[in-house]
Amino acid sequence: MSKRDEKLALYNNFVKEHNIALDTTLLEKVTIGLGPSIYNKNSELVSCGKESELATVRERFLKVKLGLDDSDELLDSAINEVCQAIGSSVKNKYRAVFYAMLVEKLNKQEVYA
Repeated sequence: MSKRDEKLALYNNFVKEHNIALDTTLLEKVTIGLGPSIYNKNSELVSCGKESELATVRERFLKVKLGLDDSDELLDSAINEVCQAIGSSVKNKYRAVFYAMLVEKLNKQEVYA
């Protein structure tokens, strides 16, 4: 099993454990798109309690990668909804899962088609 396959298995187990409805093909594509960042413990995770982290998600992922030009308030609301959907008690919010949930929430699956 490759390192990427191991990460995908980890993310798929996370999704199952937390009862998150998520397209596994989309999760795989998002994971591949994140490249080597998934192998770094710090960049692999999203911290919902850190404003600078959430701003990075908004600016670099939602606006640049997904091409969204909605207001910061609307994008921040989507980010907060994903934080809540995963749960505040969950310390490790995997970036690949987090991003895939945002893609589905904002109906931007065509970016990964």
